[in-house]
Amino acid sequence: SVVLETGDHPALLKDAVTTPAGCTIDGILELEEGKLRVTLIKAVVKATHRAGELIFEK
Repeated sequence: SVVLETGDHPALLKDAVTTPAGCTIDGILELEEGKLRVTLIKAVVKATHRAGELIFEK
């Protein structure tokens, strides 16, 4: 919701709430190394596609 409210790119918001070499950015980097971003995007795309299918099944 913050992205929608501010219009800022998510990377800018991430930079605003983390400190270099801090624990939060360390955790985020670990998630990104594990391809969490790709997995989340795929999940949203798949769920959106399925929602579209369900609309036409009714």
